[in-house]
Amino acid sequence: MTAEGSLNLTQSFGSLVEQHIAADPAFAKAMLCEGVNAMLAGDVETAKAIFVDYITATIGFEALGKETGNRPAALARLFGPQGNPRVRSFLGVLDHLQRRAGLRLRVQISRT
Repeated sequence: MTAEGSLNLTQSFGSLVEQHIAADPAFAKAMLCEGVNAMLAGDVETAKAIFVDYITATIGFEALGKETGNRPAALARLFGPQGNPRVRSFLGVLDHLQRRAGLRLRVQISRT
């Protein structure tokens, strides 16, 4: 937002989301949950996009790679448009992100 209260149209949407994640811990936690919900719903493409935004805004792929023992480029590919996250890789990253955020996500059963 500019000083006049209008949206700065030269900034990318991804950049705005990253700023919001970095500035608002509750929003960051909600994004992490949404990424998991999208993955569980089978919407892998949306989940990957959410995780890229979340990782970029919070820890970054370089630090995530160092902390998880993975190459940053491999992690970026894993969550990229052509990436196909394996369950073991995805859950390892998710576990690390949860611990860093001070969260423990749980699955809750509800009727549709």
